[in-house]
Amino acid sequence: MKRLTVLPNALVARGIVLAAIAPALLAICNAAPAPIVLTGADRRPATSLNGDWAAIVDPYFSGLFSFHHEEKKNGWFLNRKAQPGDPFPTEYDFSKAPTLKVPADWNTQRESLFFYEGPVWYERDFTYQPKEHTRVFLHVGAANYHSWFWVNGQKVCEHEGGYTSFNCEVTAAIHAGGNFIVAAVDNTRHEDGVPTLETDWWNYGGLTRSVSLIEVPETFIDQYDLHLSRAESNIIEGWVHVEGGKQGAKVEVEIPELDAKTAAALSENGRAAIRLDVKSLERWSPETPKLYKVRISAGKDFIEEEIGFRTVETHGTEILLNGKPIFLRGISIHAEAPYRTGRANTDQDAETLLGWAKELGCNFVRLAHYPHDETMLRAADRMGLLVWSENPVYWALQFDNPKVLAKAEQQLDEEIGTSRNHAAIILWSMANETPNTEARTRFIETEAAHARELDPTRLITAALLVRGEGHTKIIDDPLGKALDVIGFNEYIGWYEGNPESADTTEWRIEYQKPLIVSEFGGGAKAGLHGEENQRWTEEYQASIYRHQFGMLNRIPQLRGMSPWILMDFRSPNRPLTGIQDEFNRKGLISDQGQKKQAFFILQKAYKEKTVGKPE
Repeated sequence: MKRLTVLPNALVARGIVLAAIAPALLAICNAAPAPIVLTGADRRPATSLNGDWAAIVDPYFSGLFSFHHEEKKNGWFLNRKAQPGDPFPTEYDFSKAPTLKVPADWNTQRESLFFYEGPVWYERDFTYQPKEHTRVFLHVGAANYHSWFWVNGQKVCEHEGGYTSFNCEVTAAIHAGGNFIVAAVDNTRHEDGVPTLETDWWNYGGLTRSVSLIEVPETFIDQYDLHLSRAESNIIEGWVHVEGGKQGAKVEVEIPELDAKTAAALSENGRAAIRLDVKSLERWSPETPKLYKVRISAGKDFIEEEIGFRTVETHGTEILLNGKPIFLRGISIHAEAPYRTGRANTDQDAETLLGWAKELGCNFVRLAHYPHDETMLRAADRMGLLVWSENPVYWALQFDNPKVLAKAEQQLDEEIGTSRNHAAIILWSMANETPNTEARTRFIETEAAHARELDPTRLITAALLVRGEGHTKIIDDPLGKALDVIGFNEYIGWYEGNPESADTTEWRIEYQKPLIVSEFGGGAKAGLHGEENQRWTEEYQASIYRHQFGMLNRIPQLRGMSPWILMDFRSPNRPLTGIQDEFNRKGLISDQGQKKQAFFILQKAYKEKTVGKPE
């Protein structure tokens, strides 16, 4: 990679202009290395870059492209910094720019950006003291959707995908003393994006999750996978990969509470196979979400993790957790912040949302429709909530486009590589409500095979659409052949028929596999009351739930449910004035925390176990 001379310290001051760094950054626009995936990044020593960042809204992306949409390599303002008496104006001056908070979406921070889709430039100054024999990575929890990053004028990475974390090496770009980072984040939707042009949630833009600098030794542990063996009840197995590790170098894994320790040697690909004999292991489950402190070390590097150990598998139409059948009493959740709205990204957000799920009587949550924040997964581990984690293959992608498949697989790499050690996650979902076409089926079959290569220890699912013949609903989507557990969405009483229609609905399932009804429900505005047949009232929504339970209990192989949805969330598809006001109102709880009647209907059914197969 081409190395550049670091820009003068004079440019580090808050008065730096975007124009001043552009020639250097554009000269290597296509040369920056791809971001890497780090498992357990939040367990690393880190310098937080959260806080106020200078921000410039740039709807035409004029900071990066000319009026002919060519990269500005010789543009007059790109190779200048603001100086008194300059003959040309300077448009991009961060010293005069307002700020945006990070982590956060921009939509809920400024009224003028509420509906905005396009590029925004971010800049932040920071001081840093590099250490010898240490590599430094810029860790980005998420940036929606396409993002570019420069440190001291040197491009360090570019990333596509709005819901997975990534890490850009900045070792060569950072220096002692004052530094600055510039990021461009563009949430413009594209036909060849994942997700694509249309979704049913708000396209929150910006640096929506935490940003930090992470330090590691020159040779370091980048990924690891430790899990309980399905075949041997007292064996923890898996692997540890060491970036830059030499064949034969030693890796150690220790669980002090179990008095268990093992060592293994790296193979030529930098990976060491782990096999750890444990006694008196307490298995992780919703009833006993036991987490063990695990120390992983290789050379000068080590990580101290907290991991729960359990098994998940299917047997016929059963889902087995730790070898025993389980019914998944769940709810779907968007990463929408309670009370303030916008993108959820704090420990408090996670504890509030998952706390409501526990209050509801859930042992399971479907985290839709994209990978959620590390804070949500850590909370699920602690609280004993099983998780469905979903890749944002949503509705109608360009399924015949190999580039789109590559993007979906990249996001799977990042989702699984980051999250594979969370005991809570039992299901990797490949997609939601995709059209039944040959191209779609090939696409998701390929995606499912890739997920199994990355992680053979969990179950593969997807939320399918169903078709109807009279009073019979049929699940025969050919994609079902590629799934371990079949999810399906249905909205009887809302998008078809009335709540009572569920009483006469029968189901024909073409697969002898476990089923999860991954969505059902209807909308209600909190506080709006009326007759049970009056749409948008709490009474109508509650009626849908009451009539669903009897129908679902007639599906012999139903093994779980995650009604739509825990809390109202913003969606531009829902403009109905006075009722929706750009919110999807199918929540059991309003965005301001008000519980609707249906919450208590479902809570009673879950706690008394009157819906679903008793374990």
